[in-house]
Amino acid sequence: MFTIEHDFDATVITLIDEAEPNTRPLNEDVVILSFEDRVVIEQMDPQTDQVARVAFTMHQLTELRLALNLPEGNYRIQRTDD
Repeated sequence: MFTIEHDFDATVITLIDEAEPNTRPLNEDVVILSFEDRVVIEQMDPQTDQVARVAFTMHQLTELRLALNLPEGNYRIQRTDD
């Protein structure tokens, strides 16, 4: 399950873990904050009771998106300035 909310300066997507009862422990929700210049992914760490955050630039996010569909190897994206 997930939710989508539009805030003033960001779109917030929350991924909510679901499982059949007694099949496995649930994971903490993943919150994705999409800003104009970056994307931040947050998840509560139940061991430390702290929120873990990872910030991606838009270029890093593009590389991640491409990497999910490529085989093992080294790659460099050639930027084209329009």
